[in-house]
Amino acid sequence: MKTVWITGCSSGFGLETARHFVDQGWSVVATMRTPDASLLPASARLKIVPLDVTEPASIARAVEAAGPIDALVNNAGIGWLSTFEGTPETTMRALFETNTFGTFAMIRAVLPQMRAQQSGVIVNVSSSVTLKPLPLLPVYTASKAAVNAYTECLALELAPLGIRTRLVLPGQAPGTSFGSTARALMAKANETPDDYQAFVEQVMSAFTANAAQELTHPADVVQAIWRAVTDEDCPLRLPAGSDALALAA
Repeated sequence: MKTVWITGCSSGFGLETARHFVDQGWSVVATMRTPDASLLPASARLKIVPLDVTEPASIARAVEAAGPIDALVNNAGIGWLSTFEGTPETTMRALFETNTFGTFAMIRAVLPQMRAQQSGVIVNVSSSVTLKPLPLLPVYTASKAAVNAYTECLALELAPLGIRTRLVLPGQAPGTSFGSTARALMAKANETPDDYQAFVEQVMSAFTANAAQELTHPADVVQAIWRAVTDEDCPLRLPAGSDALALAA
């Protein structure tokens, strides 16, 4: 029986992906900063483990609790939507600590066992915003674009060791809590100068209109992650959702 470790399982893509892998007969290590067993159906093949990907000690404890794994899905992340000048430095650093360096740290933690077994799959969940320049997203996009470039280079290093590395690029999914979390952060920490106000209002109006369309469904992302883990011949980059597919095309 194979085991997958999925980060960021308290909601959204991570939660639905954990459910799917359990349903498909896998053993699942579902990690959350604040574990809540009520979020997932009870199963002998499910471990819910506390994890903060920005804390080395937390990662070390989670590695010990997880035990041997066959696949790692780096899904944990935080969103942000604002002008560059409206983004406090603390927010910039928090985005990179979670989205970028958290991903690096997780992979560093599992590579020794994957090298020893000469097999494994690493799936990094990035974002389709990296496929096209978009306003109010310079910092968030940078944190994810770094993951893209890193993953593509890492794949070349790990392939000779029997380890597969893949990217999943979800589109806009307003139905998840990810977008609402980003907007809540923006409301608390936004420092955008007044000179940008008209532009921001225009962009946010378009963003709200698009949000009503539900362009990417969680099931789209779950299926892309499932394919990335189970299909040895799938491409390195997997757009997920109709809008992501359109951008990729």
